[in-house]
Amino acid sequence: MTVVIRRASETEHSEAGRVTADAYREFVRPGHADWDRYLERIANVAERAERTTVLIAVEDGRILGSLTLELDGRVRDSSDAEHRPLADGEAHIRMLGVDPEARGRGVARALMQRSEAIARAAGKTVMTLNTTKRMVAARAMYERLGYERTADTVFPDGFVLLGYEKPLR
Repeated sequence: MTVVIRRASETEHSEAGRVTADAYREFVRPGHADWDRYLERIANVAERAERTTVLIAVEDGRILGSLTLELDGRVRDSSDAEHRPLADGEAHIRMLGVDPEARGRGVARALMQRSEAIARAAGKTVMTLNTTKRMVAARAMYERLGYERTADTVFPDGFVLLGYEKPLR
């Protein structure tokens, strides 16, 4: 079967959110309220789809994963440490997640490549993203795709988001 990467429709927002939150669930510390709130935020695709591009990977009608691409607007709420606007020429990837049962099949790579193509077509010259130390497989994939480390974001509680970027040529 063929995996198709496309923009999520309104009727797919709920399922895309569920799949993406499930992908992040393994990184949640039990009883950690901040992570529980973050999972709720990840699942709320409808809210962020108003300002961003939400891509999904679909195979035979089943959503395997999703990615949020910030081209013009940012995903924000009161708990978001990244209140800075996008720089000129910048696109930013958020909330990439693949159903644990679909991992290892190139779904995340396909979502990344499609997001890069969309960003290029929109005239963007650099793609940025953040991840965490725990997301070892994701970090390895980003590096294989040509992303290089940039400055980290350190939260007041010591939590670190690792910065990555890639020129879009």
